[in-house]
Amino acid sequence: MQQPDDHIRQEIAEIYRKESRYVFATLIRLLDDFDLAEDALHDAFNIALEQWPRNGVPTNARAWLVSTGRFKAIDRMRRQSKFNPLQIEHLRQLEVSTPESPENIDKELDDDVLRLIFTCCHPALALETRTALTLREVCSLTTEEITRAFLVTPPTIAQRIVRGKAKIREAKIPFEVPQQHELPDRLEPVLQVIYLVFNEGYYATSGESIVRADLSNEAIRLGRLLHELLPDPEVSGLLGLMLLHESRRPARTTPEGDFILLENQDRSLWDRKMIEEGLSFVHRAFSSKQRGPYTLQAGIAAIHAEARRFEDTDWTEIIQLYTLLLRINPSPFSELNRAVAVAMRDGPEAGLRLVNLILERGDLADYQLVYSTHAELSQRAGRPNGARKSWERALALSQQGPERRFIERKLAELKI
Repeated sequence: MQQPDDHIRQEIAEIYRKESRYVFATLIRLLDDFDLAEDALHDAFNIALEQWPRNGVPTNARAWLVSTGRFKAIDRMRRQSKFNPLQIEHLRQLEVSTPESPENIDKELDDDVLRLIFTCCHPALALETRTALTLREVCSLTTEEITRAFLVTPPTIAQRIVRGKAKIREAKIPFEVPQQHELPDRLEPVLQVIYLVFNEGYYATSGESIVRADLSNEAIRLGRLLHELLPDPEVSGLLGLMLLHESRRPARTTPEGDFILLENQDRSLWDRKMIEEGLSFVHRAFSSKQRGPYTLQAGIAAIHAEARRFEDTDWTEIIQLYTLLLRINPSPFSELNRAVAVAMRDGPEAGLRLVNLILERGDLADYQLVYSTHAELSQRAGRPNGARKSWERALALSQQGPERRFIERKLAELKI
């Protein structure tokens, strides 16, 4: 039989899961220090574990945690300031600041999270630092979870997080939402990080699973939050793009976890509810005069989602959208995707010519998918020698189990 204390502890664990990132964001605003806010967050929950089983869960748990965390941070700084005179001024500012009312904490909550996202994704930070900070501080992923996702060692991730916090402190990067005139430049790094996290979840770069649902779901959660707080057309486009891609997840692998190409997927397994929601965001993005890269990619994903069979795909429209995308945001990855669309419409030889141009330039010399694409198109064009060479190169570059098994099967199909 469950004891009352166990029930309260489970409730605290659930509050931590749902509220900790929001409490943390507010503590950063109040304390103006990442590390101090993180310590304060943990102190507040530790005290909750001691007091709530005895006194009950407060009516406004979030406000209680913020207030308790702030008090413990000030207490911690009083002790440390005896040994560190540099903290005295910071402590003095915290002591004279007025504790916020529960109503104001609730009112500022969403803005605090948005401030945290923009701070972690500030353009003064390197992309890898922005990604690590966002995953750690906004998404609450552990260092080990980030390590598994991005193929780096725990010390590397830890160093990136430490450097990021130091840069924010030393450069005095403000904990604030940019002014309206600054948003176009400041929004792009945020969208870039969210999409990078989603892509790693949608098509993992390593391991024994093609997907990392935890990462793709976290990216979609961030996209929803950002859209709720800042309904910019490109935010709508990115959210729609992620939802449409994620809707295919049930059909992308066999029960054994092996990879299934888009043309062979059972589309009845696609999540139609998620598709409808994704399409609504795409339509919202296209209703604006703005046609940014995420909106155009979302438009391409919408064409795939609306085709009931692979044979019904409107490749001409997809090619046109990729042409627009390359015009406003040149990228060898988009160029490769356009080449695939050309191959689907005009035949494998037409696509091969475009892929060969990419390979000759060397833009994607170490990118596995360019060799897989070249191999697939070569095989379809009746060029087994070229296919084998490219499949072997793709296999050498692949670090993902299902992907490697797929390539090995393709090599076995060749009769040379």
